[in-house]
Amino acid sequence: MDIKAVKSYLTGLQQAIVERLEALDGAAFLRDEWQRPQGGGGITRLIENGALLERGGVGFSHVFGDNLPPSASAARPELAGRAFQAMGVSLVLHPRNPYVPTVHLNVRFFIAQKEGAEPVWWFGGGMDLTPYYGFEEDAAHFHRSCRDALAPFGAGLHAKYKAWCDRYFFLKHRNEPRGIGGIFFDDLAQPDFDTAFALLRSVGDHFLVAYQPIVERRRDIAYGQRERDFQAYRRGRYVEFNLVFDRGTLFGLQSGGRTESILMSLPPVVHWRYDWRPEAGTPEARLYSDFLVEKDWLA
Repeated sequence: MDIKAVKSYLTGLQQAIVERLEALDGAAFLRDEWQRPQGGGGITRLIENGALLERGGVGFSHVFGDNLPPSASAARPELAGRAFQAMGVSLVLHPRNPYVPTVHLNVRFFIAQKEGAEPVWWFGGGMDLTPYYGFEEDAAHFHRSCRDALAPFGAGLHAKYKAWCDRYFFLKHRNEPRGIGGIFFDDLAQPDFDTAFALLRSVGDHFLVAYQPIVERRRDIAYGQRERDFQAYRRGRYVEFNLVFDRGTLFGLQSGGRTESILMSLPPVVHWRYDWRPEAGTPEARLYSDFLVEKDWLA
């Protein structure tokens, strides 16, 4: 088990993604290195008010401590009380143009250790797309890229991780998905460290393949206040999910991570409206009827 190799990959992935995003936006990302009093720290890369990205964060963290936080041990209570290391790259991009979707990527590694016992380790992560105005071409491309990332590791893996993503990124109190999904996995420790690590790398390496062509197709579409208002309204769903359900957010806050770095995933402008519904036959209504539904986008 080569933990140093995992950290080296993750920091390299962060840098590669930031460099590509800086080229797409034309503006530089802020770099903020931080330390956690309980152990470890991270590097936050952030852009605000860019030409492409109204707000975007690409964070690397490597934290450790004597006790796993409740959010990490809830599903595996036998690990409570173990010392831990957790490292990962997490990004959320909120473009300015409402026709360019919000996107999320996370790839992470955990190891829980206890004297006299074998270490327990696992990988997790995934990526998902949250459009405001839907395009079938974009949805199919994103899901095809997710499938290609997993193809070397088993024919049935994409269907499994897509379904997992659909279940995870679902707002139960709204009875609706956050977006059009992607892939999600957790607790991956099979069949061995090298294979699981290779799968993680493949997911991370396919992110730009999945997202950049969508950006380039949609970034110059003209929009007005109507589209911006709808984007801000739908961003509210993103906030609700991240603050109520997201395990990464909960882990970061419970483990004493840097709050600003954890909450950089939140969009800069958000609106809520009371019991609002889009008018039938509009592009806004089509998002609900044609995109925020469980669908095989590769069919």
